[in-house]
Amino acid sequence: MRLTFLGAASEVTGSATLVEADGLAFLVDCGLFQGGREAWEKNRAPFAFAPRALDFVLLTHAHLDHCGLLPRLVAAGYGRDIHCTPATADLVPIMLEDSAHIMEKEAEWARAREEGRGGAAERALYTVADAERVADFVAAQRYGREFRPHPRVRVRFQDAGHILGSAIAEVWVEEHGRETKLVFSGDLGQPARPVVRDPVRIDTADVLVVESTYGNRDHKGMRETLDELVAVVEQTRRRGNVVVPAFALGRTQDLLVVLAELARAGRIGGVEVFVDSPLAAQATAVTVKHQATLDTDFQRVVAEAQRGELPVRVRFTQSVDDSKAINRVRSGAIIVAASGMCDGGRIKHHLRNNLPRAECAVLFTGFQAQGTLGRRIVDGAKVVRIFGEEVPVRARVHTLGGLSAHADRSALLAWLGAFARAPRHVFVNHGEAEIANVFAATVRDRFGWNVRVPGALETVGV
Repeated sequence: MRLTFLGAASEVTGSATLVEADGLAFLVDCGLFQGGREAWEKNRAPFAFAPRALDFVLLTHAHLDHCGLLPRLVAAGYGRDIHCTPATADLVPIMLEDSAHIMEKEAEWARAREEGRGGAAERALYTVADAERVADFVAAQRYGREFRPHPRVRVRFQDAGHILGSAIAEVWVEEHGRETKLVFSGDLGQPARPVVRDPVRIDTADVLVVESTYGNRDHKGMRETLDELVAVVEQTRRRGNVVVPAFALGRTQDLLVVLAELARAGRIGGVEVFVDSPLAAQATAVTVKHQATLDTDFQRVVAEAQRGELPVRVRFTQSVDDSKAINRVRSGAIIVAASGMCDGGRIKHHLRNNLPRAECAVLFTGFQAQGTLGRRIVDGAKVVRIFGEEVPVRARVHTLGGLSAHADRSALLAWLGAFARAPRHVFVNHGEAEIANVFAATVRDRFGWNVRVPGALETVGV
C-alpha cells in the first residue's frame, strides 16, 4: 500500500492524500491551496494522478482547504462518489459555489485591469457551473456507521469536533488478503469549544495521518480569551469598529454564540454585529438544521433567536448595497466577514475602510497561512496592498488564539494518548514545516512512535 501526500505536506492548506493498494485508488480530501501566487500555481497544476482512475473520494469536512479543488477534479473526469457526513453534504455545494463566484468576480476584475494595461488576465480556476456539478456525486454517511465505498474497503466517520460535519476517517483496506486500518484525523477541534462537540477518541490504527496546525503551542485559556475579547470591544466601540475576518463556516457561528453569552452576562453592550457574508448566512442556516449534532450552548442560542430573545443585535447582510452601507458606520460595529485569511470576499473591503483608522481594531480568531493578507497583517506589516491600492495599517491588531477551531499541542497529544497501541506508521501533516517537525519530535519523545513528516508529493509505502 502506498500513500502520496499531494497537499498539506509541511503546510496548512491543500489537504489531499492519495491511497493506492493493489489496483485500488482513492483520495482523502481534495483541498484548495491558499496563500499567494505560489498557492495559485499549485491549484492550476495538473493532478499528479488520473482522476478517472479513482474509485472514490473521502471528504473530512467542508472548509475550502479540504474540498476546494473538487470542481477541478470533477471537471477533469472524476465521476464517482464523494463520501462525507450529512452536514458536510449540505455545506459543500454552498461553499464551492461561493468560492467559484468569488473566483469569477476576481477574474473579471483582473481582466478589466489587465486589458487597460494591454495584458491578458488568467481565467478563474473554476466556474459556478463546475462547482454545481460536484453536488451530483456527494454521498452522505452518518457518524459512527460503517459503509463500504468499495468491496475491499470499509469506512467509518467519527466526529472530529472541528466544525459542523467535520470527520475523522477510519478506513480498513484489504490488500492481498490482509486488512490494514488507516486513520485520517482531518482537522481536530479543541475540546470544550462552543457549537461543536469534542473530538471522538480513536484507540487503534495501523497507519495514522494526523494534523499539526498548532502542534508547537497551546492556546490561551477560554477565560483569558473572553476577557481579551471584551477588552477589545469595549476599548473600540465608542469611536471605532471591530473588524473580524472569520471563516463563514465554523468561526462565524462560534463568535455569535460567544457574543450572545457575553451580552447575556452584561459584559458587552452598545454594539451591533454585522455578519457581512451571504455564505455565512447560508452556513448558519445549515448549522441550525443540524443542531441536534451540536452542543447545548448552540441549541440554546438558536432557541433564543427563534423567540426573538437574542441578547445581542445581529444583522445578516445579503446584498452588495447592504454591505456597502456598513462603511457608513463609524463606530459601535462588530463586522464579521469572510474570508478568514483575508484573501477574498467582503472582508477586503472592510479592511480597506477600517485599517487606516487608529480608533478601529482588527481581531483575528483563526490561523493565518503563510502568504495570505491576514498573515501579513498579523506579522506587523505597516502597509498592505488591497485591490491594487496601498493601505496603511493603523488599526490595532489582536489575535485570539483561544477561539481556534484547531486542537492545540496539549489537545493533540491527549487525542493521541487514547490509542491503545502504537500505530506502525504515523505521518504528521497539515502544519507549517517547522511546526510539523516540532510536533513530530514531541510525539516521538512522548510515545516512542515511528513518526515522520512527509514532503510535498512524497510517496511512502506502508
